[in-house]
Amino acid sequence: MDRLLGSFLALSDPAVSIDLSLERIVDSRCNEPDKDRAIEAAMRVASALLESAKRSARRRASKHNSNSWPLPFDLTVKVFSMLDTQSLCHAAAACSLFNKCATDPLCYADIDLTAIVPKVNNTVVSTMIQRAGRNLQSLKLGILPTPSSLSEFARCMSYSSRNLMGAPSLSRNERRLRQGRESSVLTRSCLLALSLDGGAAGALLRRLHLYNIDKMDSHALCTALFACQSLLDLEVVGLHVELKRTLDAVSTSCHSIERLFIESSDAGRDDSLNSAACTDLVNGCPHVRSLALRGFKLHDSKVRTLVKGFRCLRVADFSTSFSITGIFLRSLGSGAYAQALEVLILRDCLHLKEVEISNFLLAILGGDCKLLRYLDVSNKDGLSSEEDWNERCYNPSTEILRVREARPGLCLLANFPPDGSFMDIEQANDSDISSGSSLDICNGELSPQYASPLNSSYSSDQGSGNEGFHDVNFAYYDGDGFDEPEFQYA
Repeated sequence: MDRLLGSFLALSDPAVSIDLSLERIVDSRCNEPDKDRAIEAAMRVASALLESAKRSARRRASKHNSNSWPLPFDLTVKVFSMLDTQSLCHAAAACSLFNKCATDPLCYADIDLTAIVPKVNNTVVSTMIQRAGRNLQSLKLGILPTPSSLSEFARCMSYSSRNLMGAPSLSRNERRLRQGRESSVLTRSCLLALSLDGGAAGALLRRLHLYNIDKMDSHALCTALFACQSLLDLEVVGLHVELKRTLDAVSTSCHSIERLFIESSDAGRDDSLNSAACTDLVNGCPHVRSLALRGFKLHDSKVRTLVKGFRCLRVADFSTSFSITGIFLRSLGSGAYAQALEVLILRDCLHLKEVEISNFLLAILGGDCKLLRYLDVSNKDGLSSEEDWNERCYNPSTEILRVREARPGLCLLANFPPDGSFMDIEQANDSDISSGSSLDICNGELSPQYASPLNSSYSSDQGSGNEGFHDVNFAYYDGDGFDEPEFQYA
């Protein structure tokens, strides 16, 4: 075979020689069927020879790349491990050498498959998780909002005490339009690979961020959390999951967690969290430094349990939460661990009372919360009066100016609408949203992990994946009361 193939390759003009030879062979056949079989056999041989030549060319190119590429295999893997997931996939398609390096488990330690328009499905997620194996440290999945949808959301979700409404992080219609074909939709089983083989892939996972996965439910999320016992950072935005079940799973399995960010998909309608769940979370996760529960119905007693219970808490964000009146602030400045809090965000809490904010600012002037560096009490609808939450207070109190003078290192945000005005949801626009009485007082430099350009405006950033804080605006009212005597001043 080698000699025969060698003689073919040695022909000076193979096209003419082979054409004449094949024609004589076909003519020598006695009947038409034999002639057809001879032609088919010649086509098979030609196709096999062509494929063999292509494979040989690829092997030589791969060998050339290996010889000419200046980095050794392990160093190439190290470089590839620093790429984002999309760039890694592009590198893997470049050549066989890069493909071999790009499939190393170390390259999949940080998987980021978030996108504005989803292009992955469960199979892609499962394949990457299995490639990473026990090297997996970070996993980000879901749909991120477009800049245009953010401005539209901020416009449409403006609320007033006349026209109340709530909405998920992204509307169902928007999610379906953005999800497109079923082949690019993540379902409730997209995290199943974390639990396979006894939870090997999820055992060392440190960061899990999930955004607007419409088909994810509480059971699927909790199953994944049970396998992630080393989790340090959990961010859940726009998922249809129950807050209590999620926190129960965290307190049971994720004892080392330090950052917890959960944003409701149904603003003000999740009232599942009870005091026992708050206590279990405090006892089960003593290392929490950053806590954000946004858009949930949280009474002051529950907030107090969380804020006072976490001894290491530095950042607390309860933006757009409901039923919070601010009574928990009365005891915030007292106790052995009262001075630890550095960031407190109560933006757009519909029932937050003006009198409680004033008393808290007086406590700050009196020397409480000395480490507090960032305070946001802005409210699109104004603060609630002491007697009736429908009566709104729009003018910043004099204590704000006094705090500015006494605490120059404190960044204080207090944005309110014009006195006595109401924003019609159908007519509100971006200029309406940003207009009104505002008092942004940021005298000191704020650490990047706390500061965000979105904090000083009324625009909304639903589930962008940023590590800072995002503004969301909802409204929903339930007249559940709260036992105020529990938080009396000393």
